[in-house]
Amino acid sequence: MTKPEELPRLRVVTREVGAVDDVLSFASPASPAFWSRRGDALAACGESMAFTRIGPGFDLGAQWRALVAKATIDDPVRLPGTGLIAFGALAFDPRSDTPSTFSVPSVVVGRRGSRSWLTRISLPDDVADGDPVLPDRAPYGAYWSANLGPGALNPSDYQAAVRGGLDAIATGEVSKVVLARDLVGSVPAGSDLRRLVRALASGYPDCWAYAVDGIIGASPETLVTVSGGTVTARVLAGTAPRGADADADTAASLALATSAKDQDEHLYAVQSVLAALRPHTSALAASEQPFTLKLPNVFHLATDVEGELNGGASALDLVAALHPTAAVAGTPTDAALDLIRRLEPFDRGRYAGPVGWVDANGDGEWAIALRCAQFDLDGSRDGRNAIPLRAHAGAGIVAGSDPEAELLETRVKFRPIVDALA
Repeated sequence: MTKPEELPRLRVVTREVGAVDDVLSFASPASPAFWSRRGDALAACGESMAFTRIGPGFDLGAQWRALVAKATIDDPVRLPGTGLIAFGALAFDPRSDTPSTFSVPSVVVGRRGSRSWLTRISLPDDVADGDPVLPDRAPYGAYWSANLGPGALNPSDYQAAVRGGLDAIATGEVSKVVLARDLVGSVPAGSDLRRLVRALASGYPDCWAYAVDGIIGASPETLVTVSGGTVTARVLAGTAPRGADADADTAASLALATSAKDQDEHLYAVQSVLAALRPHTSALAASEQPFTLKLPNVFHLATDVEGELNGGASALDLVAALHPTAAVAGTPTDAALDLIRRLEPFDRGRYAGPVGWVDANGDGEWAIALRCAQFDLDGSRDGRNAIPLRAHAGAGIVAGSDPEAELLETRVKFRPIVDALA
């Protein structure tokens, strides 16, 4: 952990600019940093500083507060996402060999509602005079498609892993475990990865479209948002594919809403979120019954949670308290993580980990990194003509789960990223 006295004194200047129609065009084609939902968007480029963590024992919230305390911030716009801001993509498992990264960009272009802005973040030796100026947009590169195939856990092996999870549930080791499988592939070297971001953002506008340090996706699940002392979260657990027509769609939605197995799976996830948030809130409420969330390819059982913060907790403190939820790990958490390590023959990396942003006030928006692909951005720098990638999809296993049905659920969850990669 960097000592406070070793942190730089950043200078931050935000100014409102004319309407920006395509925020994504300001991101890097090779390594985009981007966040959007329902038309609101943030794009970043450059890097003023970064924290990288491998393994447990790093208080990201404390580091961020120390950095903010030394910064000079000139932000008359004062909208969510203006001023000093950092983007993060954190590993799912604290034992992962994949680093959790947390980066403060040099330039951020943002849009919220009808207003747009530009933020410049400078190091002490790189302070520019005058107001920041919009950078040049990078033209979009040619269209491309990915090659994809089975990963370390093929369909039959995945069903065997589900049976292993059911055995652990039967012996009382866990009540629920979330098991994932993977696809591997590549895209041509030099691909403009913003093409993938744009396909996901336009195809799934109600999801969080994100690109942070090589992980790109469109997540339907809010881990936590903090704004002006209010905390919200959306818990998703329990899934059914959409029907082929209106009648089948209605039947699928009704079957999910009345499924005892899916209701049990959902309850574990909601309880884990409420338990994690209670110590940080003075008031906390969740609906008694989940509602059915309709997405382009699936239905989810969903519960919205809202509360009022106490004790000055930031979005990063809540991320640390919440992750991993029962929706992506299982119950009890530690036993579920141990079981995942035994049954999944791969490191999830940042799949199902927290991804999002935080500002100087501790406010921010964080999702669970789902419906995504992880790109090895260094993989094309060794002379090869392709950028390797890995995608994951998982399903919650509880008593009564059927291995074939859980495999089908992963196929449905793969659809957004596989279609966009194609």
